Amino acid sequence: MQLLLARWEFSAVTVFHFFFVPLTIGLAFLVALMQTLAYKRGDAGWDRLSRFFGRLFLIEMAVGIVTGIVLEFQFGLNWSAYSVFVGNIFGAPLAIEALLAFFMESTFIGLWIFGRGRLSPRLHLATIWMVSLGTTLSALFILAANSWMQHPVGYKVVHGQAVLTNFWLLLGNPMLWGSFAHTVLGALATAGAVVLGISTWRAHREPRGSEHRASFLRASRFAAFFTGVATVLVAISGDVQARLMDVYQPMKMAAAEALYTTKSGASFSILTIGNLKQKPIFQIRIPHLLSLIADLSWNGQVQGINNIQAAEVAKHGAGSYIPVIPLTYWSFRVMVGAGILLILLSAWGAWLARGNNLERLGESRWFRRAALWGIALPFISNTTGWIFTEIGRQPWIVYGLMTTAKGVSTVTTADIAVTFVAFIVVYTVIGAVDAWLFVRAARLSLDDTGEEAEGAELAGLVY
Repeated sequence: MQLLLARWEFSAVTVFHFFFVPLTIGLAFLVALMQTLAYKRGDAGWDRLSRFFGRLFLIEMAVGIVTGIVLEFQFGLNWSAYSVFVGNIFGAPLAIEALLAFFMESTFIGLWIFGRGRLSPRLHLATIWMVSLGTTLSALFILAANSWMQHPVGYKVVHGQAVLTNFWLLLGNPMLWGSFAHTVLGALATAGAVVLGISTWRAHREPRGSEHRASFLRASRFAAFFTGVATVLVAISGDVQARLMDVYQPMKMAAAEALYTTKSGASFSILTIGNLKQKPIFQIRIPHLLSLIADLSWNGQVQGINNIQAAEVAKHGAGSYIPVIPLTYWSFRVMVGAGILLILLSAWGAWLARGNNLERLGESRWFRRAALWGIALPFISNTTGWIFTEIGRQPWIVYGLMTTAKGVSTVTTADIAVTFVAFIVVYTVIGAVDAWLFVRAARLSLDDTGEEAEGAELAGLVY
């Protein structure tokens, strides 16, 4: 029960935090792009848009900081045995993330908020690009720690603790660069979808022929193309990750298809109705696709769950090394499905904006509704993708070195239950406040650009 509650608590905290991380990374980049367009073209419309979406970025940044701090404390709260084991490894990337990336973000975000009108336009533009760089570096070093859990490198075990022996191997981990590209591109797609949905909705609310309507329609067109390109690149980076997974985590690859026996030229099921282990009632399958995903080979061999389980028992001893198959199988398909829908939505928006006729974007009632609801698509994809990544490597908390069951703290079940309930209550309140602030900011006029007041308000909220 302790292990189950600890896993549920950590998953709740992690998933909640990961709602804000991609949006923060992506919005920082998009706001920097908008401000660059304003600076290069002397365009007041792009300037107002950069301030408008900058407010939304500040809200998500504030909540992301709060939830991120709690997430790191979780390691010591419920996973002390794990923390003791990995502390000598995690110390380096997490310290760099805090001392370099986080302080870069906090310093330059202050300069960006309060420096408008005090710094030169070029220097002020540089501050938001430094914020964007800081958020990206933050993701890099956190993923360096997580990728070591997925594929440990550059270490040795001394007296029951993993000790870092080669920092450059840690940064050169192939799992790191695959996940980093996938995460950052996913963040850009997330921000693009948010900008697309809000801009299309706001354009509809502005009077026809008004300057603000024209600005939001330009943002809609920009976001449609940007989101489409970013999402396609997400798919490409995910394809690269799949081959890394086949090499370093073959069980996760087999679990993603519920493939129990090793096959050559393995097919991929888009939809399954019925039992995943036995013969299902109904399936839609694409021949040879799983082999193509695994190693770009038409008849490539993909190892099955039963074969990998036998190999793991021979290597690590008795026990089950099979993750929760239904959750792994369906989270993978929901992730991919949401991504495909986002590509289709972006293509629809780009088609409506063809020939520089932006009014088609504002006049299409169905696209406006789809774009607004489409904001949820990248969040669904990000969340299920993260669930697939972490659930698919179970029972390992550090792949091949420590099982999740051995990483849990020795605190009582009652202690974990109390903190679990407390986190759910507090995070529900934080989520409600965030949603209220976000919607309120999205309703403000483009002329309402008081960053200093907004920054002071958000600082009060955080502290």
